[in-house]
Parts: sequence; structure tokens; C-alpha cells
Amino acid sequence: MDEILETVKQKLPQLRGLNAIVAFDCGDDGHIVVDATGDEPVISDDDLSDADCVLKIKKANLEKLIAGKLDPMLAFTLGKLKIKGSMGIAAKLSSMLD
Repeated sequence: MDEILETVKQKLPQLRGLNAIVAFDCGDDGHIVVDATGDEPVISDDDLSDADCVLKIKKANLEKLIAGKLDPMLAFTLGKLKIKGSMGIAAKLSSMLD
């Protein structure tokens, strides 16, 4: 998860204006919570239950998603990505990370 965390940190500036808390839940491999409600998005220690949108995805698929090797809509359609919470935030997140 450390490599994924570093990649997410590099992409934080792209999440300005998201105005939401988003969590990437990789099950037993761990989770990452991004708080993009302030001026500058930050990695947060918040619990998953605080997130406006939780993206449940396997670690390997999250790596591909963040690297741009897995299309978010395709991942969702194939069941590789499950969304709990706001679909609108998930769609906005997807367009911001392109």
C-alpha cells in the first residue's frame, strides 16, 4: 500500500475542488482516505465511515486504476470496483484523475 499511497499523494493537487472525503478500501490490504473538503486535499486518518464515497477495490486493481491502466467505468461495469455512497463524487473523482 505504500507505493499506492505515494502515487495518491502525488495526485492530491488534481483533487482540489472535489469537496468530499473519498476512501479507497482494499479490504485486508488496508485503505486510504483522502479529505478534499478544504483548500488543499490531504491524506486523512479518518475512518471509512466518514467518507462521502467509498471505492471498494482490490489492491492490484487500484494500482492499475491510479496508473491509468484500468478505466474506472470498465472496472465498475466488470465488478472490479464497487462504489458505496455518492456516485456523483465517484464520477467527479474519475474525471479529475484522468
